[in-house]
Amino acid sequence: MADKPSVLFVCVHNAGRSQMAAAWLTHLAGDRVEVRSAGTAPGARIDPAAVEAMAEAGIDISRQAPKALSVDAVRESDVCVTMGCGDTCPVFPGKRYLDWKLDDPSGRDIEAVRPIRDEIRTLVEALIAELAPGRAEAAT
Repeated sequence: MADKPSVLFVCVHNAGRSQMAAAWLTHLAGDRVEVRSAGTAPGARIDPAAVEAMAEAGIDISRQAPKALSVDAVRESDVCVTMGCGDTCPVFPGKRYLDWKLDDPSGRDIEAVRPIRDEIRTLVEALIAELAPGRAEAAT
């Protein structure tokens, strides 16, 4: 792993879970970690309830757009965190893969998305403690 670890978050549509995870990692780790997110079948836009849930935590993901998963994104990442995309993520030797079992926020209201947002934050905090220990940036 390089001096600055790189993490790729992957879910199916790159419109909810992976976007929230990338935002949390960027927010909490600052420039100590390189962050990417992508989807195996990218959606048309970020899920509105995910945008609202993150806004409640002081993080704006409204300008993000779903991105397609590329082989290069996986190749260039030290850690690949999958969230419900099954076997569609390319696997390269020497990469670390984590599979986070999280509910899909797609089509859910804000009340259902808040616990998903909070669970993602907890998982991201543990990942930061492992990959880039030290002072967390502006935690909310």
